[in-house]
Amino acid sequence: TTFQDGGEEVEDGAVYNVTLKKVQIQQAANKGARWLGGEGDQLPPEHTVRQYETSKIRAIKAGTLEKLVENLLTAFGDADFSYISIFLATYRAFASPRAVLELLLDRFGNLEASSCGEVANLNSLESEMVLRVEIASVLRAWLDQCSEDFREPPDYMCLLKLLDYLKNNMPNSDMESRVQNLLRKFQNQEVEAIDGFCSTSSSDVVDGEELEISNPEEFSSFQDQVVAEQLTYMDVMLFRRVVPYHCLGSIWSQRDKKENKNLAPTVRATITQFNAVTKCVISTILGTRELKIQQRAKIIEKWIHIAHECRILKNFSSLRAIISALQSNSIYRLKTTWMCVSKDILLMYEELSEIFSDHDNYLTSRELLMKEATSKFANLDSSEKENQKKSQKRLQLQKNKGVMQGTVPYLGTFLTDLIMLDTALQDYVEGGLINFEKRRREFEVIAQIKLLQSSCNSYCLIPDQKFIQWFRRQRHLTEEESYKLSREAEAAADTNILSPKSQKSMVKRISTLFLGTDVFTPAKEQPPKSSPVGGSSGESTDSASVSSCEFNHSETEDVCVTPVSSSEDPLKKGSVSSDKGSGSSKGSDSSKGSGSSKGSTFDPGSGSDSGSIPSRDSGSVLGSAPKVLPVYNRQSGGSCIIRVSMDGLHASVYKSILITNQDRIPDVTQRALLKHNLEPDAVEDYELVQVISEDKELVFPRDANVFYGMNSHVNFDFILRKKA
Repeated sequence: TTFQDGGEEVEDGAVYNVTLKKVQIQQAANKGARWLGGEGDQLPPEHTVRQYETSKIRAIKAGTLEKLVENLLTAFGDADFSYISIFLATYRAFASPRAVLELLLDRFGNLEASSCGEVANLNSLESEMVLRVEIASVLRAWLDQCSEDFREPPDYMCLLKLLDYLKNNMPNSDMESRVQNLLRKFQNQEVEAIDGFCSTSSSDVVDGEELEISNPEEFSSFQDQVVAEQLTYMDVMLFRRVVPYHCLGSIWSQRDKKENKNLAPTVRATITQFNAVTKCVISTILGTRELKIQQRAKIIEKWIHIAHECRILKNFSSLRAIISALQSNSIYRLKTTWMCVSKDILLMYEELSEIFSDHDNYLTSRELLMKEATSKFANLDSSEKENQKKSQKRLQLQKNKGVMQGTVPYLGTFLTDLIMLDTALQDYVEGGLINFEKRRREFEVIAQIKLLQSSCNSYCLIPDQKFIQWFRRQRHLTEEESYKLSREAEAAADTNILSPKSQKSMVKRISTLFLGTDVFTPAKEQPPKSSPVGGSSGESTDSASVSSCEFNHSETEDVCVTPVSSSEDPLKKGSVSSDKGSGSSKGSDSSKGSGSSKGSTFDPGSGSDSGSIPSRDSGSVLGSAPKVLPVYNRQSGGSCIIRVSMDGLHASVYKSILITNQDRIPDVTQRALLKHNLEPDAVEDYELVQVISEDKELVFPRDANVFYGMNSHVNFDFILRKKA
């Protein structure tokens, strides 16, 4: 089989990509071979005649909503077999379920009102019966893949409309009974939710009053394997409920608006759980002032063992949460405590941390996730022999029991990719047509989420109510509390517990572990600045930072602020620094680098660095889409992505903005204000500055070109500051 590019076909309201598929359908003997009585499959090529068939594959590239819905019925005829799945997974970015259902049923499904000509005009449909079968196929796929689209309490208008259509056109069908069952299920769940809220609302207050700082002895009583299994159980339950379209960049990026406080609840739930794990780690280490250094070190060792158990269970979410907590500023700065952690466990911690290295756009974690997505067991390779033996022993025990594991991913990786795609690709193209090529790119990420969700069905975990109750009643420390307790613990540490020689060796080992250098630079003793109340949804409980690692620096916008008082980027190898003081006086640096920039890049596509990406607001001509998307921290083909945070807020609360070599300060400032849900008319009241270092900023003139004026040698991090 060979494929050949057939160019484009333009129709009224739609543009199609055409591919010609050439397939060999027969290999027959030539005339001389037939005279000798030979068969085609037994003869050498020179004695055969090959027959080929060429078919045309049409894939819609852009179109109006009506054309996209019509294409649901004709996609199989055009050999675009994945179109229905792609449309159902992504259409919420440009249309509502009601709009799609009305088009499907009223425009194409109303067989009595449709004229014969209209039916005949549909590419592969020749009769009303075929049309009815095609509509039933689409509806069945919709109910199979995206039944949550019809959850619209309390009226359930779409389900009732669909039920009415089935009664009139497909009475007593399996589809009709299925829709009735789904309606009853949603209504019963709504009643249960209301009853559950009423019955638990009073007890929730009691639970809130009983929140307590962890008792080290109680925490130590739980086996490492049990803790990891219970964290995995909670993560699996939440991840399986994630509605994939909630992760789309165009939807997730709107969560900060007041009217969208209930938007994407399934994603918010996973973030809340991630934060809870991270803060639980910090509370167990710092919550008890009376702990001795060795006791605190034992708790750190226990969490590292739990993280390793999560790795065996292929739970990358809780694994990332634990690593993030241990790399937070309040835990990282406990130098004396870390000196008491054994060498073998530090090596184990180092290997687990390397999984989430930001090198090459988190290539290690991405490859590992895809490698183990559908595998039965984790693939554990350790450079430390003792760790390798323990891991293999645990894995062999699992295999002997016949227990298979699913895979729980770190959701931030996918949110990052989808937000970047939404930032880099425009929603509409020339003529106001919906850019469906963008949706195909987004579906590549959505499909990975669905694959991992299906793998989670392999888990066979039983909830341990004792641990779950202990976990839920933990009182989480605030950033200020954790930092204060960290300073107290370090100040009270007996610095004479180690000899000068062993202390020097341990400091060197820890500095190498954390910083990748032989020079240990302690954190500056400055508490982090708190964000003002109500400043951003990053400060709320359900969209606070889920990580001091990737969710902090992985272009996920302000998915969250760091859950701990961490000012540095723990995974970026370099000296530890305190939070950037937004009010301090800073010098200016107008120099512009001409070399290659540093930092991670995002390139979900393939190809060279050539090509250009126009602004999302510009009507780019269809077919001129570049091969490479713009990325953060790299200027490529006249475009790049910058991160803009508001002055006074934590640096991790940022918005990703696409800029081109045509954008000037007023344009970028206005876009940044819109992204931060501020009045775009207030452009004159704000200034945009690039952060060069802790004590340097690059201040732009009023009408400067941001792309050419920025310093490309440092991170593309900007601050939007109100003028004095």
